[in-house]
Amino acid sequence: MQSCIQNLKIEGFQTYVFSNLGQVKELARTIPFSSVFIELGIAHQDNFRFIEQFGPNTTFVIISKTEERDLALSSLSLGIHDFIEEPVSSQSCILAIQKRHIRDSCNPDLWEENKEQKKTSFSNIIAESPEMHEVFNVVKRLSGYNTTVLITGESGTGKELIARAIHNSSPRHKKPFIAINCGAIPENLLEAELFGYRKGSFTDAVRDKKGLLEEASGGTVFLDEIGEMPPHLQVKLLRALQERQIQPVGEEGTISIDVRIIAATLRDLETDIKNGRFREDLYYRLNVVSIHIPPLRTRQSDIIPLANFFVKKHAKRLGIPPKKISKAVEAQLYAYPWKGNVRELENCIERALVMSEDKEIEINSLPESLKNIQLHETHALQDLVAGDNLSIKNMTKELEIALIKRALKKTRGNRTHAAKVLEISHRALLYKMKEYGIKD
Repeated sequence: MQSCIQNLKIEGFQTYVFSNLGQVKELARTIPFSSVFIELGIAHQDNFRFIEQFGPNTTFVIISKTEERDLALSSLSLGIHDFIEEPVSSQSCILAIQKRHIRDSCNPDLWEENKEQKKTSFSNIIAESPEMHEVFNVVKRLSGYNTTVLITGESGTGKELIARAIHNSSPRHKKPFIAINCGAIPENLLEAELFGYRKGSFTDAVRDKKGLLEEASGGTVFLDEIGEMPPHLQVKLLRALQERQIQPVGEEGTISIDVRIIAATLRDLETDIKNGRFREDLYYRLNVVSIHIPPLRTRQSDIIPLANFFVKKHAKRLGIPPKKISKAVEAQLYAYPWKGNVRELENCIERALVMSEDKEIEINSLPESLKNIQLHETHALQDLVAGDNLSIKNMTKELEIALIKRALKKTRGNRTHAAKVLEISHRALLYKMKEYGIKD
């Protein structure tokens, strides 16, 4: 169980462990838990009264032994959403959480209740950079079509958010949007989840089950980390895209489907094709329209607006007043490389909000990695002025050359965007590039 908890933390879940229900009920008054995993015996001792301490959006999962399966099944009528059997793995926990969200997204009765969540629009995607507005323009052009889309970008850039925006601006927006991470579900379960199965097709198949491609009829299925899909499932997915039909596990015939596929990956699929890891025909089927989401470090004008949004979001969730981000912290946020992108920024802001004791978020509340960035920048400045050359004129020239080259690299040679990053006019940038002999 300890290894499972550790793996959940690695996956980014904030995890608490309690030895009794009293501790859980006490903390539930201040922390809005998204999921609660509880042993069947403890739940029965409490007669499931602990459920009343939590909000309607909390997912409850029973942990049971194999011989307790009938008892665990009966608990599903008492407010429990799912059960998993020992030994417990982090993958089974994540799948249980995902299944709650999938069921909710397929339930028309919940659409009005979750209207704000389901109605993600461009105004809800926080971005001011020209790079992201180019992405939005592509999404708008796709609004009237059912075209298959491949979204690429580093982890944490917001690929699922863009996929939801595509769905919500399309004719399918009133139908389900179902997201599934192909890399987070074991290979033997992924086929059953996507394509469904028939009763008796394998040991635990005690009833027929629709696959997600059938459940999402009329809507959209978002296949995150498509590059992690096993080869034999790539073949089945290709057939589904070509023929608009699927074959559930244990079924002799096929079932027609009406679903739009949006896929995403952080992998270089063209390299994977060369290495025999990904099918070329499937790649071309998925890559009808491609959208690349640039990393946060290349669109700095989005950093502070995003940070302010996360301050308000988590302050509301934690029940505390929003705090202002100090100018010193803003400078640190700009200087940091953000390898984890928007997800890392959100985690950083949540931590700073909790750790800060003042009305403003100051540097002492930031993670150590962000505090240290100031030291790195100081060393870089010292390197620039090291030596016997004390001419301000020469140093200014070297600094300008370095900044222009850095801006051009950051914007992939786009001079208009580089000028905005440098906060000078496009004409001034062209003049300086000619003066210093800088080429793209």
